[in-house]
Amino acid sequence: METHGTISPETREAAEDAFDRVGPTAQVVVRETAKAMDFGREEYRERVTGDVVETVRNALFAESLSVTVGSRTEFDDWCESHPEYDVVELGNPDVERVAWHPIPFANTVVATTFQNKRDAAISTLRRNAFGRVYRDTILDGEDGEKSAGDDAGISEGDVGGDDR
Repeated sequence: METHGTISPETREAAEDAFDRVGPTAQVVVRETAKAMDFGREEYRERVTGDVVETVRNALFAESLSVTVGSRTEFDDWCESHPEYDVVELGNPDVERVAWHPIPFANTVVATTFQNKRDAAISTLRRNAFGRVYRDTILDGEDGEKSAGDDAGISEGDVGGDDR
């Protein structure tokens, strides 16, 4: 078995803290990407919204989730030793390899099967774990999205003009 990623929160609060920690990185990534694309001040104001920063934040969090990769037997053994977990398995159950991410505070393990494309399976698993469990758990708001608005760290001085 092998493990990839660094975020494996045991509690809802730990998940929220980890999500909050990637916020500043998301702001920097968006700002630097906009600079590399030569956005002027006006284009930056029009195109770089709180939703853009929030999308990057979601992706950074999801792509940092800790994932275990192993054989079907290793995954089945893990499930046997954790009967309290609901299993959400994506893919073909007859495939030899499995990637999984347990979410203790939700008593859920999200898994995906794969034969050869490990990296694709890991990324698919992370997006599904985020979308199926973390999004509703750690994001506030009626539509499931935390408003990035004022806390997105976007200001017109960040990009554009001669003061870059």
